[in-house]
Amino acid sequence: MSEWTIKKALEWTEGYLADKGDENPRLSAQWLLSEACGLSRTQLFVNFDRPLSEDERGVLRDYVRRRGAGEPLQYITGEVAFRHINVKVRPGVLIPRPETEVLVSEVLAALPTPGPRDVAWNPEAAEQEREAVAAVKKALEEAGESVSPSENTESNETEEDVVVGGDLGRPSSAGMDETRKSLLVADLCTGSGCIACSLAYEHPDVRVIATDVAPEAVALAKENTEALGLADRVAVLQCSLGSGIGEKRMGTFDAVVSNPPYVPTAVMAGIPREVADFEPTLALDGGADGLDLFRPLAQWAARALKPGGVLACELYEGHMDAARAVAEQAGFVDVHIVDDLTGRPRVLVAKR
Repeated sequence: MSEWTIKKALEWTEGYLADKGDENPRLSAQWLLSEACGLSRTQLFVNFDRPLSEDERGVLRDYVRRRGAGEPLQYITGEVAFRHINVKVRPGVLIPRPETEVLVSEVLAALPTPGPRDVAWNPEAAEQEREAVAAVKKALEEAGESVSPSENTESNETEEDVVVGGDLGRPSSAGMDETRKSLLVADLCTGSGCIACSLAYEHPDVRVIATDVAPEAVALAKENTEALGLADRVAVLQCSLGSGIGEKRMGTFDAVVSNPPYVPTAVMAGIPREVADFEPTLALDGGADGLDLFRPLAQWAARALKPGGVLACELYEGHMDAARAVAEQAGFVDVHIVDDLTGRPRVLVAKR
């Protein structure tokens, strides 16, 4: 029996998936083999003659079987690239789309750019830090260790604004009192948390309260915030829209962002099989006109936002005029529609 090399595995997988109706069998084959072998796509092409191990062949067989049945590639590999981060994905939670990256761009463009840190010298804290450094040096010398004058023994910890128990807090660095202003954002229907995590990752002043009604989504969003080191700036709550966010927060948000279920019910029948069969209907079906959740969402956002705050939502391209009317009736102004990456009207942006 001939050896099962990377080249042979790619060719066979591509042919098998083509027969199963995969729209891009070559890309799918490369993606699955890369994941099974732990290699990048470039590494595949320079290792055509490398044989697959038995473990790699077993993993690839399972991946190919699942893909042949129509399961999305992202669920099989367990992650997807979104803007500047990678987020975990799994069945039961909507897969992030490239179009949603435009939604994040619009929010970032509407928020103030990151400002310089205003630092005030704190003599008392500085003296405490000097005493601590001196104590460390003395202990090292007594233990027979030399300390180079150029050696940096001061703390390298950085200060970050945090969301703790729903309250904004800010620990201060030794000797410094920082007064940089935080920007508070609500991400409703967060799903995997890709929007919330991207906003916090790309804008150091942003703090996010993310919500979702589905426990599977809440659990996954929390995993992603922790994996990306953003759990101190992104809090995830299980609730419908903003119902779990306290009244004390009303009027304090700089932005409300959402990618809610927005596919009109009649359109649901025609969506691709791999979406209809594998992704959650709860995260897709937006009712007769796709605006069932947008209506209460706009009303809540009008209460939650500061004057001048921004509302940004991804919605169905065929009903943007109706969405504009809903936003204006809720009290929003400067309502405009932004096209997605394919040139279709996709994102509604408005000001409180």
